[in-house]
Amino acid sequence: QVQLVESGGGLVQAGGSLRLSCAASGRTFSTYTVGWFRQGLGKEREFVAGITRNIGITNYAASAKGRFTISRDNGKNTVYLQMNSLKPEDTAVYYCAAEASLEYPWRDSARYGSWGQGTQVTVSS
Repeated sequence: QVQLVESGGGLVQAGGSLRLSCAASGRTFSTYTVGWFRQGLGKEREFVAGITRNIGITNYAASAKGRFTISRDNGKNTVYLQMNSLKPEDTAVYYCAAEASLEYPWRDSARYGSWGQGTQVTVSS
């Protein structure tokens, strides 16, 4: 497994932007497919976006498409989630997750074996 640490969360007004980072330990992070998930207060954890380990195939939830962009820098062992045009409903704890065996960034959180501790994103109206 790989150790993951998220950062970049915070308080932002509606319409603003944030960039989340998911930094990983270990030299093999480039071989992991990574997903971003979020969990709002009283809500179930939901998939936001994911990116594969090799050619960078991406997958987005409908709520994120057109506003969020996932990318990775394997040289820095980091995956990013650029979030633009934020809405109050984007308020949640955001988690990154990784799995070496995935060939596609599936939306099912059970497919990912390594998780970070989460970073809070709060969007005010």
